[in-house]
Amino acid sequence: MTTLTVPSTTPAATTSASPGRQALDSALFQLDQAADRLDLDDSLRNMLATPRRSLTVSVPVRREDGRMDVVQGFRVQHNTTRGPAKGGIRFHPRTDVHEVTALAMGMTWKCALAGIPYGGAKGGVSVDPASLSARELERVTRRYVNEVLPIIGPERDVPTPDVGTDERTMAWIMDTYSVNAGYPVPGVTIGGPVTPGGAPDRAGATSRGVRIAALRALDGSPEGRTVAIQGFGKVGAPAARYLADAGCLVVAVSDRTGAVIDRSGLDVDDLRAWSEETGGVRGYHRADALSREELLELDVDVLVPAAMEGAITEENATRIRAGLVVEGASSPTTPGADRVLADAGVTVVPDILANAGGVIVSYLEWLQDMQARSWSAREVDARLRGIVEDAFDTTATVAAECGITLRQAAHVIGVGRVAEAHRARELHS
Repeated sequence: MTTLTVPSTTPAATTSASPGRQALDSALFQLDQAADRLDLDDSLRNMLATPRRSLTVSVPVRREDGRMDVVQGFRVQHNTTRGPAKGGIRFHPRTDVHEVTALAMGMTWKCALAGIPYGGAKGGVSVDPASLSARELERVTRRYVNEVLPIIGPERDVPTPDVGTDERTMAWIMDTYSVNAGYPVPGVTIGGPVTPGGAPDRAGATSRGVRIAALRALDGSPEGRTVAIQGFGKVGAPAARYLADAGCLVVAVSDRTGAVIDRSGLDVDDLRAWSEETGGVRGYHRADALSREELLELDVDVLVPAAMEGAITEENATRIRAGLVVEGASSPTTPGADRVLADAGVTVVPDILANAGGVIVSYLEWLQDMQARSWSAREVDARLRGIVEDAFDTTATVAAECGITLRQAAHVIGVGRVAEAHRARELHS
């Protein structure tokens, strides 16, 4: 058995202890486990561990006061054996090539698990979007697109929103690409405004997938189940609404400003309005305050980590009392924490299953763009529900038959499908 490693694609700008490097080590560990169960040979293991293409670019940022800053941007295409690459673009100061590589790898398995003909990609710019004016943010976006232009496109690599990016960002990307192409290319991005080219409520797709996965794990009996959500943002806030609508009792949420709790159930809509008005949940007058660390350790039925990766560690996992963890964020649980939670009998619905709603609706949107057609929100939601429920049931069956966790089963399925595609195309020899 070969231990999987990926050589750095840039000079050593990060250390082995960086969050991005830790995320990549976790991704390789999960691949290694699946490869052992699938008995993959060394050549195929190494091919699956190595990104197909990695691009690091310099992105000049002209500030409003005339200063010129330069930040790094990345686009990693992990695998394109099953279809064109697809994955988000995040703007975050901590983003590096290791983090982007790990997320691209996870996207490959996620697409394969859902049965979607995409490969995994991810992009990012190491910048804090909150520190930029609207015009500066637009300049960063358009310059980044011009730098990665040779490797993206509707049939090559389709970017979508992620941390720090949104529908407006996708509109700038589509426009920049289209100007270079000389004609409108709506299929170059997914997750843009509904006009032109966006699917209805695509922004909430990841959160709807979290709800579907959570309800499946609860055997369709959500009434009165208590829920704590870490990360009341792009994924966590809509997930709170959807779970409350399903009958769950959302009792606590947190964001970068703090955390709040109300054991009788939070008014999610009122809290969301407060957060949008004040910039966070801290100080919400209709709930009690608690620390963000305490939220993870609450005695609740369901915990939804929906912030950044690495939130649940081997150290704090020993204090988690939720019986069910549904991962809304990418890689929120470290491998060490996974072992602790499994030993404690905690069920973890892994990210490549629980937060697949975004990529599924992205695929449906891409189909609409390529076919010049439109589906109603009800049709999109029905297709999303069917795909997530089928993926969950398949994963649960494999987990039960093999005596392994849902995460291990999900990776066995995803990695196995990609490996089979490699064999069919004779790419590993």
